[in-house]
Amino acid sequence: MAIAAPLRTLVPPSPKLGSVLIVVSPAKSLDFESPLATKKATEPRMLDESARLVDVMATKTPGDLQELMHISPALAELNFDRFQDWQTPFTTETARQAILAFSGDVYLGLEANTFSERDFTHAQKVFRILSGLYGVLRPLDLMMPYRLEMGSKVQNERGKDLYSFWKDDVTKSLAADIDASPGPDVLINLASNEYFGAVDRQGLGARIISPVFLDSKAGGPHKIVSFFAKKARGSMSQFLIKNRIASIKGITEFDDMGYAFDASQSTSDRPVFTRSY
Repeated sequence: MAIAAPLRTLVPPSPKLGSVLIVVSPAKSLDFESPLATKKATEPRMLDESARLVDVMATKTPGDLQELMHISPALAELNFDRFQDWQTPFTTETARQAILAFSGDVYLGLEANTFSERDFTHAQKVFRILSGLYGVLRPLDLMMPYRLEMGSKVQNERGKDLYSFWKDDVTKSLAADIDASPGPDVLINLASNEYFGAVDRQGLGARIISPVFLDSKAGGPHKIVSFFAKKARGSMSQFLIKNRIASIKGITEFDDMGYAFDASQSTSDRPVFTRSY
């Protein structure tokens, strides 16, 4: 496989972040075909650690991957090939910006293809994607296609699963980003339980706000509907980024997709948003 010219970092790391840091989960589905909404790109900050994991995953057969990730034989073959082909340095010919590469429910709500160049620049400061292979991704970080969920029980040099491999590095990375912020030490957790399990809450040293999205059908009781909740997490991320929200109070102003802040069901660290359909 021919290797293109190494990627040149186009967006330097910012010494200052916004007042809040947002974290989300990645997605199983990927889009490496659509036109790119920006040419800006950066290199992931934990590539050395990712390479260690790839070394482990590259020893596994398609059958091993099928059993480990509970996927079809076709997907196992695809991801076997991905681990065999994974290489650095990343280039724009072999990789794509993370915020444009994932295409699951969260990213349908995020609609990053509608971002302006300034939105992408701001997102780079305040938005993070947790990843089983890359640890923590900034939105403009290039990534090669992969599938490796954080909950996978991959035996590695640090323990029996990916939580043992990533927890220290992920927590330190997020804590450093929050410490660099000029505002209050606040993390907006819009990730799933599986992925946020890679964060040491106490070691983070920040207040954690975890929004909840509840739906009611035909006047019935409000409850979490997975598809809607995932899309709402992406929509709230877009709202926070595009409106440059820099305070906890600003979070409660979210009203996209028909959701509205419900003070009666909320607590200070668990704002609840409800809607009926």
